[in-house]
Amino acid sequence: MTRILFSPILWLSWLHFFIFFIAGCTVADQSRDDVTIAGTTMGTNYSIKISRLPEGLSQEKLQKDIHSTLERINDQMSTYRPKSEISRFNRSRDLGWFSVSADTARVVRTAMLISMETRSAFDVTVSPLVNLWGFGPESRDRIVPDNEEIKAAKAKTGSRKLKARLSPPALRKLHADLKVDLSAIAKGFGVDKVAGLLDKHGIVSYLVEIGGEIRARGLKKDGINWTVGIERPDPDQSMIQEVISLRNQALATSGDYRNFFAQGGKRYSHTIDPTTGRPVEHGLASVTVVADQCMLADAWATALMVLGPERGYQLAVDQDLAALFIVKAQEGFVQKTTSVFEKILTL
Repeated sequence: MTRILFSPILWLSWLHFFIFFIAGCTVADQSRDDVTIAGTTMGTNYSIKISRLPEGLSQEKLQKDIHSTLERINDQMSTYRPKSEISRFNRSRDLGWFSVSADTARVVRTAMLISMETRSAFDVTVSPLVNLWGFGPESRDRIVPDNEEIKAAKAKTGSRKLKARLSPPALRKLHADLKVDLSAIAKGFGVDKVAGLLDKHGIVSYLVEIGGEIRARGLKKDGINWTVGIERPDPDQSMIQEVISLRNQALATSGDYRNFFAQGGKRYSHTIDPTTGRPVEHGLASVTVVADQCMLADAWATALMVLGPERGYQLAVDQDLAALFIVKAQEGFVQKTTSVFEKILTL
């Protein structure tokens, strides 16, 4: 993920990546300037920095609205909530249309479009494989499965076996065992929804972060852009790899070095390639993508991480994406950026 740099710097440890913020579900500043609201959601933490709170809007009211927005997304898309829309859809073996909220349909539809553009490198139906390797919500030891287990799990995946319509919003599976996991896109969508809420409240300068996925609008109180530090993907030490400025942009990072297991002297990453059914084995350590929507940055970062330093980089160039690739090398890490990302570095 990323680190957000303020003055002073705020650090928050997140699940299996590398972002730091103020923790706890509290309102941090009682003034109307430089307001920070933080809490927990989606199995991680969130932090919202606001330069100026509009008159007539209390911090308590805003905190409540943010909480309600995030709870609604969890009730729609969490695979850890048995009664969520996605959990109920996953349990259903009916091959007919399954009614969902407009938000869920939109997120799944977006995921399917990115899956097409990446030739299934991004696939929200990969859940059976993620669980098989011990990285999913199902309780399973992290051991290398045999080829037959991988083949059987892979048969239950595939975005082409999933349909989504926006009106009326609904999902449909073409295979009864198909399951959807939106964890690689839902946090980004949550960031966008909170940003939209802040917009409706008339807040014109903010930075929203959920589990390392970020969206910024306007300028900080001192008149400069929001500053974001991207961490070097080194599990042994915490260092900043690159610093960029954001204004009216979103950012997401995907990496493979925090969540993994080792067996027989080999390291197995939590990043599963849907086309092989196995963890990726290339040297790409992390990918950061900057886009207009955090949902898109989130999904594209995952897709490029699956594709690796060569195929992923070429696709990012072809798609005109602002992307930073950090690749493991003998001498440490090598940084590759697309020309669009280079422009951001010069801001």
